[in-house]
Parts: sequence; C-alpha cells; structure tokens
Amino acid sequence: MTDAGPPPLAVSLGDPAGVGPELICEAWERRGDARLPPFFVAGGAGLLQAAARARGLDVPIARIDHPAAAGSLYGKALPVLGDLDAPYRPGEPNADGARLALASLEQAAALAVSRRASGIVTGPIAKALLAEVGFAFPGQTEFVADACGAAAEDAVMLLAGPSLRTVPMTVHCALSEVPARLSVELICRRARIVAAGMRRDFGIAAPRLAIAALNPHAGENGRMGDEEQRIIAPAIEVLRGEGIDASGPHPADSLFAPRARATYDVAIAMYHDQALVPLKALDFDEGVNMTLGLPVVRTSPDHGTAFAIAGKRLADAGATIAAIRMAGDAAARRLAASSPQVR
Repeated sequence: MTDAGPPPLAVSLGDPAGVGPELICEAWERRGDARLPPFFVAGGAGLLQAAARARGLDVPIARIDHPAAAGSLYGKALPVLGDLDAPYRPGEPNADGARLALASLEQAAALAVSRRASGIVTGPIAKALLAEVGFAFPGQTEFVADACGAAAEDAVMLLAGPSLRTVPMTVHCALSEVPARLSVELICRRARIVAAGMRRDFGIAAPRLAIAALNPHAGENGRMGDEEQRIIAPAIEVLRGEGIDASGPHPADSLFAPRARATYDVAIAMYHDQALVPLKALDFDEGVNMTLGLPVVRTSPDHGTAFAIAGKRLADAGATIAAIRMAGDAAARRLAASSPQVR
C-alpha cells in the first residue's frame, strides 16, 4: 500500500466454465471509462487469455508473484497472480474447474484478510460442483466470513444497484420456515450491522432503514398475521431507541415504488425473494451482492455462472464492473477512516 490509496483488489475467477472469466476480462478492458480501481485476478492466466479471445477482446495478461506488483502493471495488462490454471471450456463445468475456482477463492480471501489486497470480488460459482471437491460452506459469503474469523450470522447480504439497496433478513430457507426464524433479536442484530455498513462502506452518515412487513397489508392489525405486531414493530422501536432511523413495518407491495424509494437508503426485507425480486427487476445488469459485517470488503456480481451462454459473447459485464467499483469505493472509505487526520 502507498499513500496514493489502498492495495489492489483481489478478484477470484469463479467457475472457469461460466461467464466469470470473460466478464473479468471485459471489466479490465473497460477499466478507464468505468472508473475501476486496480485489481488482480487470483490464478487462471491462460484461462483468462482464452476467455478474452472468445469474447473478441485483446487483453494482455501479466503474471505477478505478489499483489503489490499489480498497481504498476494494471494500466497496461490484466495482472494475474500465480501459476494456478486450467483449460478454458466454456459451458462444460467439471471437477478440475471447480478445484481451480476453490483455489482462486481461497487465495483471494487470504490476501484480503492479510491486508495485501484491499478487498475481494468473488466470481460466480457452482455450489454443487464445489461441494464435490471439498467446499464445506453454503456459499461464498459463509466462506469469506469464516476466513475472517467472523460469525456467519454477522455476515449480512446486501443487494445494491443504481436504483435500490435491499437486505433479506432470512436468506436460503423455505418460505414456510421464515416466520419461525424471525425474531426481535435477529432484526435488531442485522439492522445494526446494516446501519454500520451504510456509514462505513457507503459514507451515509445517518442512514435511513425502511423495514418491510412480512404479511400483506402489514398484517392489517393481526387479521393477516401477527408477526408485525409481535416481532417487527417491537424491533423497530428498539432500533429507534438506539438512535437508528428505522421505519415500518411497511407493506412490501408499495415499499419499492419510485416515490417510496426516495425516502430511504436501504430496505430491509423479511425473506429472500421479497428483497431480490425488486432488485433484479430494477437493476439486473448492475446488481451487486455485498457482504456487510465483515472486517474485509467483499462484493460479487449478483448473477450466477450462466453456463448456457458462457463463451458466446452474450453475458453483460455490468454487474462485474459494478462489483469491482463498489469494492474499490468501500475500500477507499475504510482506508480514509483509518488514516490519521492531518490538522
């Protein structure tokens, strides 16, 4: 790291048979117009070269031995750390590719944790394939949390795009399980993490949190469910008592309308699709998955491997570009906050 800014970002490949490698190459190609901070890729030099050619891009690759070398090369070539590699076979996922994806993720996370990278941007993975080669986590969020020594329940998923930021209170579980998982303690704990993340990573000094209801019409005073009265409203009162600007419970059917979105900085939803449907409807090609509550910056494009269109020049690089930019902005804010103030 120099006085000019934080160290470069570490980008993991994701599954090499998916769209991740080609989108990383396009992100580097568009780095100037997209205002992207310096980044390097953990492994896959030959793979990335082949992915760039398949996409019709002329992307020079520079192998590096340590992250600090990325900064001086970034303007001329895509820096790639180490010798990890695999053949490029778009749309043909296999165990060797999964091993490379895992090794890339492990290396990128370790460098972020050790502060040799200012954050990590994770490429999309195929979880089932990773599980077959020894990946023991539900997803990359839990893996990065574990690498940081953070509790999994403190790793909060934020979905962010140009039009909306939203957080699902419960994530990968059956809809029938959601009511039993909700509690005053859960909502308060995660809302505190969200408020802190808005301040630390987005520079919003007094973040406004809009908390969605679970039931239609916010339960209509218990006629359509009582979770609003028993759980959500009491949690909001606790948060307000702590000085957090939390409002709700808001009926979810109107919370994401344009005029409503102007009244808050982040919407907290009660379950996965309540948060992700509006985000993907509004910002599908620029949606970013950011993990709040960790000691390191972590973002990811909010889409999957898209094996069916890998290598066909069809995938949109917008979300990858947005994920790299968002990680760089957050890393710069954290660095500025930790630097001694000159008087």
